[in-house]
Amino acid sequence: MCTAITYKTKDHYFGRNLDLEFSYGERIVITPRNYPFTFTGGHYGIIGMGLIVEGYPLYFDATNEVGLSMAGLNFPGNACYKDYCCGMKNIASYEFIPWILSKCKNITQVKELLVNVNITNTDFNKELPKSPLHWIIADRDACIVVEPMEEGIKIFENPIGVLTNNPTFDYQLFNLNNYMNLSINPMVNTFSEVLKLENYSRGMGGMGIPGDLSSMSRFVRATFTKLNSVSGVSEIESISQFFHILGSVAQQRGLVKLSEEKYEITVYSSCCNTDKGIYYYITYDNSHINGVDMRKENLEGNELISYPLIIKENPAIN
Repeated sequence: MCTAITYKTKDHYFGRNLDLEFSYGERIVITPRNYPFTFTGGHYGIIGMGLIVEGYPLYFDATNEVGLSMAGLNFPGNACYKDYCCGMKNIASYEFIPWILSKCKNITQVKELLVNVNITNTDFNKELPKSPLHWIIADRDACIVVEPMEEGIKIFENPIGVLTNNPTFDYQLFNLNNYMNLSINPMVNTFSEVLKLENYSRGMGGMGIPGDLSSMSRFVRATFTKLNSVSGVSEIESISQFFHILGSVAQQRGLVKLSEEKYEITVYSSCCNTDKGIYYYITYDNSHINGVDMRKENLEGNELISYPLIIKENPAIN
C-alpha cells in the first residue's frame, strides 16, 4: 500500500510513501535523454526511484526534466490490463511511467497521449510479473489519476493532489463528504444549548479524522493534512513540510501484520522538487534527508545512471 501527494510553495513538489513488507533493492535511477527506449528516439531526462533490470529502468515514481511527475500505486482487484489490440498504442504497465515522462511536458499532453492507449498485461519477465496499479500524474498546475479498469482506462481530475490505493478514485473523493466537519479550529458546541460543552484540548476540531492505516483512511488523513498544511517557501522548509505530510500516514513496523514476523512498513518516502530536478528521500531506518540533482548529471548520455540508497542512519553519540 502507498500514498502519493503533490505540494506547492514557491516550487512544486511530488513524492510518495512506498509501503511494503520488503525492499526490492530500489535505488535512484536517472534516465538520460538518449537512453534507447524501444518506443521513442530522443526524450526528456528522467529521475526517480526504481530498479534497473536487464538494463531497463523500472520506475516506482519519477519526474522528468521539465517537471512532469508520475507514480504507480497498488490497485489490486480493480486494475485490469488488456491483451494486445491492433489499432491501439500498446504499452505494458512497466513501460507506462517512462513512456509518459519521456514524451510529455504537461498534463494537457498526457491527456492527448492517452486517447488511443492500451495498457497490456505483459510481464517484464518470469521473476517480475505485472503489478496491479493505478497512477497519479502531475505537473505544476494540474493533476490526474489514471485507472485501467475492466471497462477501459478511466482518467479522473485530481483537485487535491493525493492518491492512495483502493477503492477507485471517484469513490475516495466522494468519501470526503463524510469528513466535512473536520477543522483546524476549536470545536463549536452544536450538540445542545442545554449543555455547556467546552474544548478541553487543542486539536479537537480534527476529532473524527481516521487514524487507521487502511487506504481510505490514509486518503482522508493525507488530504486533510496536505490541504491545511502551512510552511515557508524555502527549499528546507518546503521539503521538511512535505516529509511531515507523508509522515502523517507512514506505517510503523508492527502495526500492519501480514503473516508471522512479516509487517508492512514505509520502506521509503520521496520528495522531488520538480522545478529543479532534485530527488530527495528518506528510508525506514534513515530519517536523514538525502538528495540527488539530475541536472548535475550528463543528461545527453545514453546509459542509465544510478545511486544506491543510504538506508541506515549513523547517529552521533557523545
